[in-house]
Amino acid sequence: MTEDAMTTAAQEAHIVARALPYLRRYAGATIVVKYGGHAMEGSLANEFGRDIALLKQVGINPVVVHGGGPQINAMLKRLNIQSNFVHGLRVTDEAMVEVVEMVLAGQVNKQVAGLINRAGALAVGISGKDGGLIRARKLHRTYKDPDSNIERVLDLGHVGEPAFVDTRVIHALTGAGLIPVIAPVGMGENGETYNINADTAAGAIAGALNAQRLLMLTDVPGVLDKSKNLLSDLTIAQVHELIADGTISGGMIPKVETCMEAVTQGVKGATILDGTVPHALLLELFTEGGIGTMIHK
Repeated sequence: MTEDAMTTAAQEAHIVARALPYLRRYAGATIVVKYGGHAMEGSLANEFGRDIALLKQVGINPVVVHGGGPQINAMLKRLNIQSNFVHGLRVTDEAMVEVVEMVLAGQVNKQVAGLINRAGALAVGISGKDGGLIRARKLHRTYKDPDSNIERVLDLGHVGEPAFVDTRVIHALTGAGLIPVIAPVGMGENGETYNINADTAAGAIAGALNAQRLLMLTDVPGVLDKSKNLLSDLTIAQVHELIADGTISGGMIPKVETCMEAVTQGVKGATILDGTVPHALLLELFTEGGIGTMIHK
């Protein structure tokens, strides 16, 4: 072995040795990963598949919940189905929910499972409708009419939220050594199909599983302070303070709310992290402090 090869081998051995305490910490643990956005593109997708397979190989039980907004938009455009928005929220009618289910539970779900399978693990793609996994209810949003100042209810059609998560199908898969890959589509009490936000679905599933960690892969590093520095560790009380003073605003609010709800339901820590960083999952779990913002009690 050459001197350069010896140096490289020593560095790799050092990395593995430093990861050992974290491997012990998460041995047998359930980790729910929300996967979507730019992390689903190019070489990052293949790295994600390998990282999930590695987690399973070292004794962790990963559960993947994925989104698919860009893929849905592409299919709607291809089928010439027009999207209607009310106060910035897309209305999902019967024709559109059929497309959503086809893309999420079909195309995207099998692609994500395939990434993991090609990496050497055994992943099974399912939707929230399979095995009664996600029992959904219609999502109701309200807004104030600017003319009358009266609060009104928005009807978003087949947009839903989890009412109950039955974890038996997940336990059956993980108990058989398989990795569940879940499309965020649920079924209402009358058999109707509901499209569910992937962040919301992941948080509800993590809470129902009493998972040790919820990892939400996004396109930003995490929660930033007013000087744009990453806040790596926050309690629920601190998150409320940051929302109140405007530090956390816009699209970050629903993400931290999902994390807080999951933690309230029993998840030990919920982290928002940048999924465009190569091997983001491994860096978060197997390095001191991680790379994102972890919210906990």
